[in-house]
Amino acid sequence: SAPRCRLDKRLIDVRVLKGEPAELTCTVSKHDVTGTWFKDGLKLTSMDGVCLEKEGLVHKLIINKVEDIHAGKYRFEGGDIKTEASIFVEDPPQVDKVLLKNLSSVPTVAKAGEKVKVKIPFEGRLPVRATWLKDRMELMDDTRIRVDKTETFTMLSISSSERKDCGDYKVRLKNDSGVLEINLKLVVIDKPQPPAGPIKIVESSANDITIQWNPPKDDGGKPVQSYIVERQQVGKSEWVTLGETPRSCTTFTTNKVEQDVSYYFRVRAVNAEGASDGLESEEVKAVSKASPGAPDPPEIVSASRDTITLSWKTPRKTGSSRIVGYIIQKRKKGTTTWLPVNNVPIADKKLKITNLKKGLQYEFRVAAVNAAGIGDASEPSQPVFARDSTKSPGRVQDLKVSSNDSSSVTLTWKRPDAKDGSDVKGYEVEIRSSNNLNWTKCNALPIEVTTYTVKGLQAKERYFLRVRALNDSGPGEATELEAFIETAAPVVPPRFLIDDTVKSSLVIKAGNTIRVNIPFEASPDPVVTWFKDGLPLPDRSTVDTKDGTTQLLIGAAEFTDTGIYTVELQNGLGKRETFSFQVQVTDIPQSPGPIQLHENVPNTVTVTWEPSASEKWESNLYYTVLKRESQKGVWHVVGDLIYTNKFTFTKLIPGRDYYFRVVAKNNLGTSGPSETVQPWRIQKPKAECQVKPQKYKGVNQNQPPRFLVQLKPHVVTTGSECHMSCAVGGHPPPKVTWYKNSKDLSNDPSYFCTNDFGVCSLVILGVTKHDEGEYAVEATNELGRAFSKAFLTIKGNN
Repeated sequence: SAPRCRLDKRLIDVRVLKGEPAELTCTVSKHDVTGTWFKDGLKLTSMDGVCLEKEGLVHKLIINKVEDIHAGKYRFEGGDIKTEASIFVEDPPQVDKVLLKNLSSVPTVAKAGEKVKVKIPFEGRLPVRATWLKDRMELMDDTRIRVDKTETFTMLSISSSERKDCGDYKVRLKNDSGVLEINLKLVVIDKPQPPAGPIKIVESSANDITIQWNPPKDDGGKPVQSYIVERQQVGKSEWVTLGETPRSCTTFTTNKVEQDVSYYFRVRAVNAEGASDGLESEEVKAVSKASPGAPDPPEIVSASRDTITLSWKTPRKTGSSRIVGYIIQKRKKGTTTWLPVNNVPIADKKLKITNLKKGLQYEFRVAAVNAAGIGDASEPSQPVFARDSTKSPGRVQDLKVSSNDSSSVTLTWKRPDAKDGSDVKGYEVEIRSSNNLNWTKCNALPIEVTTYTVKGLQAKERYFLRVRALNDSGPGEATELEAFIETAAPVVPPRFLIDDTVKSSLVIKAGNTIRVNIPFEASPDPVVTWFKDGLPLPDRSTVDTKDGTTQLLIGAAEFTDTGIYTVELQNGLGKRETFSFQVQVTDIPQSPGPIQLHENVPNTVTVTWEPSASEKWESNLYYTVLKRESQKGVWHVVGDLIYTNKFTFTKLIPGRDYYFRVVAKNNLGTSGPSETVQPWRIQKPKAECQVKPQKYKGVNQNQPPRFLVQLKPHVVTTGSECHMSCAVGGHPPPKVTWYKNSKDLSNDPSYFCTNDFGVCSLVILGVTKHDEGEYAVEATNELGRAFSKAFLTIKGNN
């Protein structure tokens, strides 16, 4: 006889997005098989959008554009073969790509007080759950803000926008096929807040008043352009505009004042949206100061162990009357108490001071006196010792160049010998180029350490440098050396050295440290700047840049640290490079809420549960459903990667108890479980229903048992369920008995046997190696008996 037709490639399940094409194919071993297709048990003849094709041995079912109607179980039959598979239609939430790009990249800008409406139309299988979040918190309706949702769009409405509405918003659209997240930014612009106070009176006289203020804390979203300064005379109602200052200037001097008249001043900040409310000053009176101003610090003319001689100049502001003399005060250096040198004002501008302690260091100050009293004291003089002038210091030792580059040279040296002069107070460095005979001093104040860097030098140039020690008697003899400045190192434009150690996306557990090292190269050293979501880093972040690496460090990560971090390199020529990476701060999810069980479809159970609280901040969260069949049995996963809060379990066996457990998962781990308290059970049918065929007299319908479908060999893995089945005919209906290795299984509780109108099944739950062997089905009635046998092979699950 001709060989039977085989199935070389069976149908396999397909998951497809709505609107995309789908194809089911199977391959048979013979060309003459025509075959028939079925959908959900019904023969397919014609169906919108479905095309049936045969190419040689391959049979195809093609759908050009999948719709919801195409979901279901498909079967192909031809000759002796049969194969089936399902098409699952996924229809996650979707938003128009152009709208999505505009929302994500272009901020929504509104003026304060205006209505704001952000409408997002969407498509996808209903129900679609829409959630709006601002700064990671879900938006709730209040008197100003409302979130609307229909089956086709979601909309945020703000009746009167305020500056506090600025920020990053996230819209999360979710259905049983997936999640879509949209990030958008809202900017509300307004006139500025008033300048920050208080207004300080920097100077007040009979002729002019100078005031000072600080920029506003909030510029309203647009830069401050200028400040308007106004004045009101005490006792009058009108404000007079005095003038305007640019934004960089926060002081103002007016000479539009009258002596002995009091005023209030008011300052307003201006941006493109208008002027702020005013910041007002306290009452200010225009009066000339009667007593003199402060003179310059007195000069030290000479010093010895007994006397120090001072001189000074007349103050620039003499007050309301002529100066009659001066009061001098002294203090020991390092103390705060000033003591009078003279109690009666002296008319001269020079004084020889005695009554000093030998060897102590003193400071002096001077104040002018007129008819109105003693004026302001000067700043202190340079400190001076009460002692005889000392010998000049000796030469510094071991002067050398410790390092140099294309524009600078660093010198080091050692102190002069002690015998070559006493008490060195510091050093001075001088320089001249090879074609210039004049020396130039490098330091204004004495250098207190024995090293100094001279900057701003020309490459390929020869220089002479000298160093002198200083003490109270002046500079000592110079030590000199020659230095040649090398050519500039080649300019290396800034570049990031990104390798496998630098990740473009980081997932960090809340509370852990965020530490990111970014290597780079550049010459000269670039300016390194960090940003988070385009703005300067929060205060909690620290940055350390050295030796070609810049490091970001955040001690204990919080959810608000999630975002896009950017590091920017810029050299003096304006060349700029940036590198960005994403940080997601997350945590092990919290447990799902309580579980409920419902029998929506006969002989199934639908498990529903309250969402985990972590859904609010975790976009990659999903659920796993497990079941067991006794209170102490082993839990088995029955559903995984579930993004909704619902799962239907279909493989129920009547008379068994089922317990369910749900856990939430993300990249970091698994939450604690939520479990059912009471078991779920479907009762066994009381009695088998049998259809009794009509008996016709005169015709004998009795037939001996025969197998319509034989028992087939099975190969299953350890721990899984095994279903073995066959079909038996005969009249009267045969009695069916199952055997394993010739042993009757009728009373063995490990095996579950059913017989539905001649379709006989044996179910083994959680198979082990002991279940391997030969299984037989015996069918008997009064006319005879029939056998069908098959072998069950058990494979390890690794």
